[in-house]
Amino acid sequence: MKIRVGTFNLFQFVEPPYSWYEKKDKFTQEQWIEKRAWIKNQITSMNCDVIGFQEVFSQNALKDLCKELGFEYFITVDTPKVHEKNELIYVSTTVALASKYPISNIKSVKKHTPSLKKHHFKSDFKFARTPIKADITIPNKQDITIYVCHLKSNRENEFEYIFNENHTLEEKNQQVQKALKENFSKSLKQRLCEASSLFFDMKKQKDKPYILVCDLNDRLHALTIDALSNNKYHDETRKETFILKDAYYEHERKIYNPHPEQKEIQREATSYFIGKGNVLDFIFISNHFSKKNKNAIAKVSNYELFNKHIEENHAGSILKSDHAQVVCELNFKKD
Repeated sequence: MKIRVGTFNLFQFVEPPYSWYEKKDKFTQEQWIEKRAWIKNQITSMNCDVIGFQEVFSQNALKDLCKELGFEYFITVDTPKVHEKNELIYVSTTVALASKYPISNIKSVKKHTPSLKKHHFKSDFKFARTPIKADITIPNKQDITIYVCHLKSNRENEFEYIFNENHTLEEKNQQVQKALKENFSKSLKQRLCEASSLFFDMKKQKDKPYILVCDLNDRLHALTIDALSNNKYHDETRKETFILKDAYYEHERKIYNPHPEQKEIQREATSYFIGKGNVLDFIFISNHFSKKNKNAIAKVSNYELFNKHIEENHAGSILKSDHAQVVCELNFKKD
């Protein structure tokens, strides 16, 4: 048995006559029909059983769209806010979860107070977008907890550090500490607190499998990923062990007609900023799905990127999306 799980940043999913943030920013009816049709085609191509969505303003419109495509179950855990002087202008957004399988045990993720202190977060904390935590029951009766999140936006300033695979956790921490203590990057601080709160919530899962689909709003090798997954980030006495795996690395990727000097496949961008590609959209899986776990209940059998639209237009069309869609396929063991 296989299931396919996806993540989809919808890029201002706002049904007219509503606007997003500014009164002038809204779709005409014709534009809305076009955007809605593109999203339906994209979801059909993704061929998923479960999808986590970001940038959801018009929740009922998305619920109806998903139902047309066979997603009988749809949930949110928060409501987008509207402008205090104009109820037709949305000023905040949400995430959503659609599934072809039953959804139960729906919860929102709570803040982890010790992590706020660790990151010198002194004001009132709330997630930029409240994450979803819910169970789905797949046909083999296995329950899997799905997390959907959209972390605090990256402000692209000099304190939004760029790391690579050669930076150690210690080096990353040393570089970031000054920015955290002196409050140079409030967005980074918020994102690390959000990721840490998710980490400690997922730690409670213990023997229960879980999957996190997200717009991380941070790059490959970012400290945010350590905050999400690395035990040592939260306890210096621990070894570097991880409660999450990036599903991308769990799938055997083939090189077609490789050049002799090519040693690895370049990971494709899921979003562009000023022409530069970044990987912002991820699917993380618990060790229950790891290829290194001999007792794994399933393995990653495919990992796909649906990115034609952003390769054609790096800025992203408002009638489509400015993010690629990511899909992870899991092949479950036979009983």
